[in-house]
Amino acid sequence: MKKYIFLVVIGLTGVTAYAQYDPQAREVLDNMSEKIRSINAYSASISNSLVNEVEGINDEFKGKITVKGDMYRLELDEQVVINNGTTVWTYLPDVNEVNIDNYDPDEDEITPSKIYDAYKDGYKYIYMGNETKEGEMTHVIDLVPNDLDAQFFKIKLYVSKKDNLLKGWTMFEKSGNQYIYAIRDFDSGISVKDSSFEFNPANYPGVEIIDLR
Repeated sequence: MKKYIFLVVIGLTGVTAYAQYDPQAREVLDNMSEKIRSINAYSASISNSLVNEVEGINDEFKGKITVKGDMYRLELDEQVVINNGTTVWTYLPDVNEVNIDNYDPDEDEITPSKIYDAYKDGYKYIYMGNETKEGEMTHVIDLVPNDLDAQFFKIKLYVSKKDNLLKGWTMFEKSGNQYIYAIRDFDSGISVKDSSFEFNPANYPGVEIIDLR
């Protein structure tokens, strides 16, 4: 599985006529961001589906995410992505290989630690109504980018009306691909050390290290 499954560079396009800075949407988004920023660390099950109805594609991947501040650890069968806020390690178990790169927080990409604040820069947003997601009633909000040359034209967010937590989101690509994310089993009561967000080669005997920094 490619790294873009969970680290999708945001290049959204196709600004629609209705896109605007909707105060109702902004209130929901601010509440969501404030709620997640009040949590020291959390873990959750996360799934991603790549869907293209025209081409008959429906692939799903599942994993676990742990987040603490700007650090995160994403564990999937196909890869492990670790970010300590300055360095990103991408481990590929099939070939026992890890790629190391610098993390640039200014890059326009959605990561597990940035999804909650993505709306604050470069997007218009509008409140679309209510919908049940992951068994809960949610606010539905569309984010539409200001960049006319972007690859994706919309992100749809589902924010719980019960606790202001993000239940999932869908990214729409102009090619017809949809990247659908769902968050389950959210646990905000965890205690995790900062060292959990660093790759330790000693835990992966014989690992090939590719340093791209």
